Amino acid sequence: MPIIEIRISDLTSLLPGPVDRETLEEQLKLVKGELKEFEPKSDQAKVELNDSNRPDLWCPEGIARQIRWVKKGQKLGYPYFAIESHSQALITVSKELRTIRPYVAACAAHGLVVTPELLAQFVQTQEKMAEIFGRRRRNVSVGFYRLEKITFPIRYELADPDETHFVPLGFEEDISLREIVSRHPKGIAYGGIISGNSRYPVLIDARGEILSLPPVINSRAIGEVRAGDSELLIETTGEDMRSVMLLLNIFACNLIDRGAKIEPVTVHYSYQTLFGKLVRSPWPISAPVALDLKDVERVLGEEIASKDVKRYLSLYGHTVIGQGNRLKVTPPLYRDDVMHPIDLVEDIAIARGYDTFVPEMPTAFTVGALSDIERLSDRIRELMVGLSFQEIVSNILTCRADLIDRMNLTNSFLIEVGNPMSESFSVLRNRLLPSLLAAESQSTNAFYPHRLFEAGEVAFFEDEKRPKTAVHLGALIAHPSASFSELHSYLEALFYYSLWDYRLEPVSGNSFPEANSFMEGRVGKIIIAEREIGLIGEIHPKVLSNWQIGMPTVVFEFEMDPLIQPTMKP
Repeated sequence: MPIIEIRISDLTSLLPGPVDRETLEEQLKLVKGELKEFEPKSDQAKVELNDSNRPDLWCPEGIARQIRWVKKGQKLGYPYFAIESHSQALITVSKELRTIRPYVAACAAHGLVVTPELLAQFVQTQEKMAEIFGRRRRNVSVGFYRLEKITFPIRYELADPDETHFVPLGFEEDISLREIVSRHPKGIAYGGIISGNSRYPVLIDARGEILSLPPVINSRAIGEVRAGDSELLIETTGEDMRSVMLLLNIFACNLIDRGAKIEPVTVHYSYQTLFGKLVRSPWPISAPVALDLKDVERVLGEEIASKDVKRYLSLYGHTVIGQGNRLKVTPPLYRDDVMHPIDLVEDIAIARGYDTFVPEMPTAFTVGALSDIERLSDRIRELMVGLSFQEIVSNILTCRADLIDRMNLTNSFLIEVGNPMSESFSVLRNRLLPSLLAAESQSTNAFYPHRLFEAGEVAFFEDEKRPKTAVHLGALIAHPSASFSELHSYLEALFYYSLWDYRLEPVSGNSFPEANSFMEGRVGKIIIAEREIGLIGEIHPKVLSNWQIGMPTVVFEFEMDPLIQPTMKP
């Protein structure tokens, strides 16, 4: 979770009253914050924010805004978001950027004199949001510029990395884009986002002056904001349009809270986007969410009057319309984290105060205990460690490519996430073998032999309609002479010490779909009590190539649930 440093005097200037340690600790509950340090003598405080979905709170302006609105009901208006006419300031986007870094948003800020302290705060907020929310600048990055040195319209286009050059921040010499990526500290850190392309994205004004190489570094001439500047341009670029628009909205609100006047910028795309081809920023991107008061009562355990629900939501920044049990709630323009009515119920509880709810003692007495499958899993883990295997723990969420394409399979019914935030975590794994191979692919620098295992959950369809969760055991051996016989000896020892009878049967042809991940003739079915529970075999060279594994690899995997004995003891 992000930890931000704030000046106590700065936060006080944004709030209606003085700030002491006790008051701040109490008020930080409204933003899911925790005070880590409070040093009045040095005017410094550190706050940890425990909400990774609300980047608007990762700055003193956002913290003060939420506290001010709930405690005092003091709301600032943001009229610049409601202007329907297009701004005269324009950014044009080349069609070539559609597949590289396709989205940009910007606005101008007038009348706010930048002080050294304010500049340091802007930089901290910029870095925190780009690093954490922007996923190390890949999804979205932020840039500040000296507006008086810019002539509109600005072009967002691709440039030759060898022929195009400028003086970057922190450098004295004029160097090419390719040199920036290879020599500049920021280029070394973030250049990989764009260096795989034959041309790099740049922002250029009407006079041909380069503003920046997004998302790496600004130019020194235009992108070095200094104390005393009062005319600024703020831009965001990235691969996710909602993130690009949201981050610009947040910075625009922060600047307004500090007294700046915002001038929107119109972006003209050469291709269709989520908001069309002609997009003005900043712009409210929040969609209204329907809220039923019965959901509020069910979750919070108390009946709350409609007028009180509307008041709490309004204090937390939402716009509420409707009467009776059905309300339409539009989140504030600096938020894009409300995906379900339950998110609104949480805001109601925070705005009202968790300490205002009457606690109830539990009415049932229960004693916790490990389930049979967990006791079995623990015993299996001990045996596998005793057999010199090293345990890994991996995520049950993964991507379709790892489960299907890299495993040399054609298709499979997978349980998918309905609204995934990332394609990398869009399905539930149906086997452990891809997780083991992923770990092995990252372990090529470790001394061989490698012996890995995992005991964990998988999810799959028993038939076309019935999903099932099960606990599997998977094991892997990789070294220059790894073979079926070697791993079979470990499987034999595992079953011997576990007192289970089993047998192996060869897999012939394509009788088992998962067998395509193995070498033909080197794969067998594991059978217990006449039930097929898993596979053991040597991984196919094509699968090893897909995972970039350079050593022969043998694996087994089986379902542990059928092994549970009713009389099993720990």
